Amino acid sequence: MTRPCLVFLAALGGVALFTPVASSDDPKKPPAKVASTEVDLVEQVLASRKQYQQSLANLYEFYAKTGDKERAKWAEEELKGFHLVTKPSYRLDVQDVPPPMLEARDNIKAANDLFKQAMDYKGKGIANDYLLNQRRVELLLREILEKFPSSDKIADVAYELGELYEGKAFKQYARSAAYFERAYQWRKGSRTDAPIRAARLYDKTLGERSKAIELYREVIAHDTDEARVKEAEKRLAELTAIRR
Repeated sequence: MTRPCLVFLAALGGVALFTPVASSDDPKKPPAKVASTEVDLVEQVLASRKQYQQSLANLYEFYAKTGDKERAKWAEEELKGFHLVTKPSYRLDVQDVPPPMLEARDNIKAANDLFKQAMDYKGKGIANDYLLNQRRVELLLREILEKFPSSDKIADVAYELGELYEGKAFKQYARSAAYFERAYQWRKGSRTDAPIRAARLYDKTLGERSKAIELYREVIAHDTDEARVKEAEKRLAELTAIRR
């Protein structure tokens, strides 16, 4: 299996070269954007996360190439620590969940390889190793959506992200529900339990009953699994009765 730190490097887009970060008083550096809205602030957080991750990856690569094993280990451990920290999505619409109109149409080998690599890590390990492996899965899957949005794997990627964000390594249920929806929207007929899984989250966990009702109706109209249809019918009747 690929060395753990190199998986994080790969998810950043390949082997990272050492590039010093300009200091805050560098006269050539453009002035920092002043955040004035929630979206601005969220974008700044995302950019800072990415820069910190890239800087650690650069430092690790520099020490690895120069043979400084001790400092390379420090950088690797700090990079692992960064990935172990929970990083919530403050706004799903800001550099997170892609729009519903994407089409899963192209067979792209690079996307297929990334998906296979992600599945090799999914669910593996215990304790911190398990958490790190799930972070690797997330990085690899999100790389597919970023680089290959027309890949015929994107519906499967969305489904796997839905499961990942619902699981114990993340527990980010709004994110999970949104990706389960995309799994169905990006390729109808694929992962047919995705709508009911999204509906359950909106219903029982997130308290978004309008969204749940919409998805239960989708299940009743299109799902061919009898058990899921009965579940949707029962819960839809209960929710509509409450609303009256």
